[in-house]
Amino acid sequence: MRRLRPPACLLLTTLWLTLPAWAAPQATDTAQPRPVLRADQSRDRVPPPVAARGREVDADWILHRLTRPPPQSTPFVELRLSATLRRPLVIAGEYRRPDADTLVREVREPYAETTTIRGGEAVVARVGRAPRTASLARVPELAALQGSFGALLSGDRTLLETHYAIEADGVPADWTLTLTPRDARTATRIAAVVLRGRDDELRCIETRPKQGDPQPTLLGGAAQGVSGLDSLEAALRACRDVPR
Repeated sequence: MRRLRPPACLLLTTLWLTLPAWAAPQATDTAQPRPVLRADQSRDRVPPPVAARGREVDADWILHRLTRPPPQSTPFVELRLSATLRRPLVIAGEYRRPDADTLVREVREPYAETTTIRGGEAVVARVGRAPRTASLARVPELAALQGSFGALLSGDRTLLETHYAIEADGVPADWTLTLTPRDARTATRIAAVVLRGRDDELRCIETRPKQGDPQPTLLGGAAQGVSGLDSLEAALRACRDVPR
């Protein structure tokens, strides 16, 4: 199974700020919509990468490398802050995209929980509790997120830019892609989502809410090599520092 690329992780991260409260027990859980693909997406696919200014990268260069078909999976580590917790909560697990219509977030530590997105619904299952289901249609701003998810999966920059203003920065060994929501309702909650990576590896997603602290999610190699996350500062360092 291939490593999961950014679209699934991006939506699972941003949905934290939009799903009903019951889908986030202990202020730690998340869910995510399934991809929406257009029949004519192929004509808008990002072309093979071309040389940018010197060694600098552009959005097309990044999107081309982040386009992957299912099946995919990747480990993740998140750090959650809450006024009800004395210490930050470190959550570890795996994101999976077994097929084009299904997204799964499996939390393994410090508790076991699985969130499955399929057919426009998010189902949250915990041991000893009845599964809970929410319709993504109940959250209007998810329409833009669903569209952007499909755009990232297919490398469709034209569609992505209908939902986000995008800005690329950096070099192949250390790049960022910043997505700023155009939808007014989404923008009231999310200031930006910053994808950070190296070459074709997405290492971190930093969700910046309109109010409050950034939310870093470490992925792939960054998640596997992390230890001692005991503060937001430590998590952000792990998110932003790219090993040389």
